[in-house]
Formats: sequence, structure tokens, C-alpha cells
Amino acid sequence: MDNNIKFTVENLDLFYGDFKALKNINMNINTNEITALIGPSGCGKSTFLRTLNRMNDLIEGVKVDGSIRIDGEDIYGDIDVIKLRTRVGMVFQKPNPFPMSIYDNIAYGPRAHGIKKKSELNEIVEKSLRRAAIWDEVKDRLKRNAISLSGGQQQRICIARALAIEPEVLLMDEPTSALDPISTMKIEDLATELKKDYSIIMVTHNMQQAARISDKTAFFLLGELIEYDNTEKIFSNPKDSKTEEYITGRFG
Repeated sequence: MDNNIKFTVENLDLFYGDFKALKNINMNINTNEITALIGPSGCGKSTFLRTLNRMNDLIEGVKVDGSIRIDGEDIYGDIDVIKLRTRVGMVFQKPNPFPMSIYDNIAYGPRAHGIKKKSELNEIVEKSLRRAAIWDEVKDRLKRNAISLSGGQQQRICIARALAIEPEVLLMDEPTSALDPISTMKIEDLATELKKDYSIIMVTHNMQQAARISDKTAFFLLGELIEYDNTEKIFSNPKDSKTEEYITGRFG
């Protein structure tokens, strides 16, 4: 097995009832890289992202065929889904901090995993907030409600919350679409920094964002993976005319 590969996706189909939302997806996703998923709305990007930590299990009538392996282990086989979601963290489009203090937001996951010692929790909270590049902004107000922060800060709190349970992978579903340009830049810088320690898979509507920060880009259209390659190649010399039409803005 190639140690550089985090996820191996083979012949993946996903159905919502009778509707086939993903059609025969095959790809390898590398470790310590940012993989961008691009394509028009409703093309299957977010659905695909959610197959990687089985979030689609929560939707009624979903059926998945094919296989997805993380480090060689089949995630739709005999695997503890809670453990899987610990390994594969998720950050959503709209910042969604819990309506509790900044500290409790970050300590939530570790506490759920049985860590009770205050000194240990303090350490995790500080480390996670530092990793999410927001410690200096919030260290003097950890007891404040996280909801009182700005959108960009809330999103970094959500990233810190995801990091607190020590995942290996971070899924990001359009993490900057609700944010202003400065906050967006902070999240992009942060993602670039975090890929040293994590594999990051990001859905983005923003072509420039994909071009700026991702190592590989996957272009989805109508549930199919049209093209997947090094980002530079996708943007400078795509193989498929549909990819070219989408990235030059002729549709989508």
C-alpha cells in the first residue's frame, strides 16, 4: 500500500432513493495535501465530501455502492463510525459554534472522549486554538460565548474544535463562502499551514481559492468526476473541454 495515499475511492455510486447522485467515482486522495473539489452547484461535491466520514448515513434513503478505504481500511465495512468521525473531522459552510463558551466549544470533543482532567483540557484547548491561528485573539476571553465572535473567528473556532479530537483528515465544505475577504485569507493561510499535519479536502465554489491553495483539484459535473489532477495542470492545461469551460466561466 502506498503510504502517501489517505483515501482510495473505487467505483463509488451513491443514491438518494432512486436518484443517482454520484456515478462511478474513482480517485486516490493523498495525505498532507489540500484536495479541492470544484464544480457547479448540485454536482455532487458536498455529497462526495460527506461520504468520506459517512455523514450521508444520517440522511434517509441513502445507498452507497463501491468502496472507500482510509489507510487501506474499508470505511463502509466493519468500522466504528464514531471512531471514523474522530479521524475525519468536518468544518461546515456556515460557522456553527455551539452556543457555549469558547473554551467549552473546544473541550467538547475531548470531554466526549473521556478526557476530564482540567490541566489536560486546558492544554488541548490552547493547542487547538493555536493551531487554528486564533489563540492570540481569544486567550483572554475563553469564557465568552463563541457566538459573540465575528464570522471569521467563529469559523476558526470551528476548525479548532475539529482539531481538538486529533483527526487525521479535515473535510471543509466551502469553509469561506460566508466570510469576508480578510477572514477568507486567514482560513486559506491556515489550511496551507495545517496540511503539514493533516490531509485536507475542501469543497469550494471559488476557482481562485482552489488555484491558490490546493495541490490537487477534482472537477465534478452532474455526479461524475470529470477530471482529477494536479491543480496547476487542471487550471493551465485541462484534458477535458468541460473542465476548461467551467474554469474559464463559460458555465456554472
